[in-house]
Amino acid sequence: FVVDAKEGITHEDEQVAAILRRSRKPVVVAANKVENFDKQLEYFEFYNLGLGDPIPVSAMHGRNTNDLLDAVISYFAPLSAYKEDPDAIKIAIVGRPNVGKSSFVNALLGQERVIVSEVPGTTRDAIDTPFKYNGNQYILIDTAGIRKKSRIKEPTEKYSVVRSLKSIERADVVIVMMDASEGVNEQDQRIAGYVHEQGKANILVVNKWDLVEKDEHTMNKFDKDIREDLKFMAYSPILYISAVTRKRIYKVLELADFVAEQHMRRISTAELNQVVNEAMLLNPLPGGGGHKVKILYSTQVGIAPPTFVFFANKPELVHFSYLRYLENELRKNFGFEGTPIKMILRKREAKE
Repeated sequence: FVVDAKEGITHEDEQVAAILRRSRKPVVVAANKVENFDKQLEYFEFYNLGLGDPIPVSAMHGRNTNDLLDAVISYFAPLSAYKEDPDAIKIAIVGRPNVGKSSFVNALLGQERVIVSEVPGTTRDAIDTPFKYNGNQYILIDTAGIRKKSRIKEPTEKYSVVRSLKSIERADVVIVMMDASEGVNEQDQRIAGYVHEQGKANILVVNKWDLVEKDEHTMNKFDKDIREDLKFMAYSPILYISAVTRKRIYKVLELADFVAEQHMRRISTAELNQVVNEAMLLNPLPGGGGHKVKILYSTQVGIAPPTFVFFANKPELVHFSYLRYLENELRKNFGFEGTPIKMILRKREAKE
């Protein structure tokens, strides 16, 4: 509650003070325009407002603002009081500047929670927002737009990009957002590549779909172009939305639930080996000289992302293209839509 130390208590001050006292909320009185901080008489009368100790400040000269800030912070709940729901799905929204990340979050929440502007780079930090939909808990993480390194000039923006990359690391599901009016560019590929390398469940969301002139072939053409440009994410679902018209925005949350479940999926060892053995019968491992190359046994050793170990007699001779074939067979049989799969080869001697 800012008051004028030069003018003293006014009738309006008393009216506001009465409202604040009835609110039973913590109040800090800032007595502004104080020139001599040693003379309590300049602000002593504000004790009469009944709102505790007035704190003398000079906004013009920036004096004593540290004490004011300390007083405000003293009313904050300790960090330990803010507990993240362990069952909430953390969804990070990443993409180039101005693809509509903040507009999407605000459309979901139905309120202006984060700044929306036509100027790229308005969101400076990762902003966490707890959110509930259809009985499910989510934490939406809106991040600063990620530019090419050569175009990042301000130190604050460099910090924001680092925070955005950290947000990807702590998310359960990452929404890679693109602009329908611009298509996939090199920076989209870099961002998607980082998400893939981090092994995160993800959805490719194409925003601003309302700006595209459409016919019956438009979506198929977009699908084809995106699959061509992001070949390494062939497993990711694609969704076309408009944050402005709110079209299909809640479908994103339904897909997030689904890919989060796929990300945590575990396959029994018996089922896994059956599929791998059938795949090897259909397409045997090539060559290997005197001894045939064999995958003797396979097992799932981890989730988020699903991680599989294949024990082979000559792992060094198993080509990466054969692992890709096995990955495709696993996806064909078990799904794993929206999640990367990690494949590891280990050596194991065949029993005579």
